[in-house]
Amino acid sequence: MRFVLALLLILCPLRAASCELALIFAVDVSGSVDHAEFAIQMEGLAHALGDDQVSEALVAGSAALAVVQWTGASRQRLTVPWTQVTSFEALDAFRAEVAADVRVWRNFSTAIGEALHVSAGLFADAPACARRVIDISGDGVSNEGVTPANTHAIMQARGITVNALVIEDATAGDLTGYFYENVITGPGAFLVTAGGYRDYPRQIRRKLLREVVQTVGAVTR
Repeated sequence: MRFVLALLLILCPLRAASCELALIFAVDVSGSVDHAEFAIQMEGLAHALGDDQVSEALVAGSAALAVVQWTGASRQRLTVPWTQVTSFEALDAFRAEVAADVRVWRNFSTAIGEALHVSAGLFADAPACARRVIDISGDGVSNEGVTPANTHAIMQARGITVNALVIEDATAGDLTGYFYENVITGPGAFLVTAGGYRDYPRQIRRKLLREVVQTVGAVTR
């Protein structure tokens, strides 16, 4: 399938140049995430991006991708810069950067709203794309900085959709409900729940399969 799509991109270069999706992966590196769990997130994301269906959709849409690590207030950093994946080679290079990404912080709080606010500003440096999406993962409620719900007006004004991958923890209560009510927002916004970090690789692939295709309907908060 990669060969067929690569041939189509060669034959239709003008269409391939347009960007369908600008997507930021906002990865939780707060104190509740240990070394092994961070590795599961990064390796799981890199692997999911190589899925045949996911990779073909990303390349066909010339998607722009970036990674942000986030934890407490004032601790958010773009660790893998914007890459427009106009070829499978470009996507493979991005995947390699994701897998090799070094953790920036440990042992800090969980500032989801701050992570969303900073991520929203990064779209100013992205290619002009039909859709803007922040894909945020997290294993706890926000406990520092601006509340995530208070970022919704900014997201709506800038045409940004926030989706979430919730990593449930038995001690965190109804984390899925919290993310649904407070975090996701925008046209077609949705969340996927992982039953712990071991389930993350399967769920990030499932999420990407839905995320890289235009979603019908809307959730607005």
